[in-house]
Amino acid sequence: MLAGSSAAAALPSVNGVTSPEPAVALRGVHRTYGRGNAAVRALDGVDLDIAAGTFTAIMGRSGSGKSTLLQCAAGLDRPTAGTVRLAGADLAGLSETALTRLRRTRVGFVFQAFNLVSALTVRENVLLPSRLAGTRVDRRWLAEVVARVGLEGRLRHRPAQLSGGEQQRVAIARALSVRPAVIFCDEPTGALDSGTAAKVLGLLREAVDRDGGTVVMVTHDPVAASYADRVLVLVDGRVADDLTAWDPPAAGWDPPAAGWDPAAGAASPPAVPAGAATAGVAPRPVLPARTSAATPSRAASRDLPGRSKSVMSTAPVSVAAPRTPQTRHKAHRAG
Repeated sequence: MLAGSSAAAALPSVNGVTSPEPAVALRGVHRTYGRGNAAVRALDGVDLDIAAGTFTAIMGRSGSGKSTLLQCAAGLDRPTAGTVRLAGADLAGLSETALTRLRRTRVGFVFQAFNLVSALTVRENVLLPSRLAGTRVDRRWLAEVVARVGLEGRLRHRPAQLSGGEQQRVAIARALSVRPAVIFCDEPTGALDSGTAAKVLGLLREAVDRDGGTVVMVTHDPVAASYADRVLVLVDGRVADDLTAWDPPAAGWDPPAAGWDPAAGAASPPAVPAGAATAGVAPRPVLPARTSAATPSRAASRDLPGRSKSVMSTAPVSVAAPRTPQTRHKAHRAG
């Protein structure tokens, strides 16, 4: 989608099912800080739908409005003009008390600085949203979440006794503990090394693929963005580009042989010799098809474009087998 076009198009389907209502919807959202000559327009008329059960990454230069968009969408900040709907609720019509209750019960947050309470143990930090909301703790779900993030043996430790990656996994467990409709992440891997970042991104990807959750992530890192189903690029407070991941059909599809060029006009890719595909690796869920037949290249530059150029080119690539997030991550490092 080019600059100036609306991102509030027809809702994409997820695994063939179209959500009747987006998890997050913004209409004509403006956010201005200050007044007069000192006014700063952080968001400039954003129209956006984010379908339930998808992973969306938001990218852009510093000052492009990424974090402001996330804060308005999550109910952490109120827009100067326009409407925001989150998990079926119109945020403009909610009091501060009702908005706080919505965030506690329907929204999860993961921040770059982890935002753990230093005086509490890992278990207490994970349970904090439920305690504040006064809701009953589902101990079976708690055990599953803790096992999923690999912190079973660290529940009695405090944040200062954990590594950065472990602290971020606690933050993800805390976000998952309330079974949120949407998880908002602001630079969740910004303070982590590449290996630890891959594990954190894998957990967020799993929250979508396994739990049917919705993840909205602000990031500067194109490697992190490659885990998403969709990438929005912000420029000067507007959605300048809207990119959707290309995926092969889930049924009856064989990975193309190395060297196949989809731009060459071949009717179909040559089949991979028997046994060449990676065993046990399933293709990602089918997402809305791109208008171009070319496979999107994930090797994006960290320096984002100034205007409408894509952060992910549509140059054809050679594909030996469907790639998991981990192999996509390795491909970026090799590039």
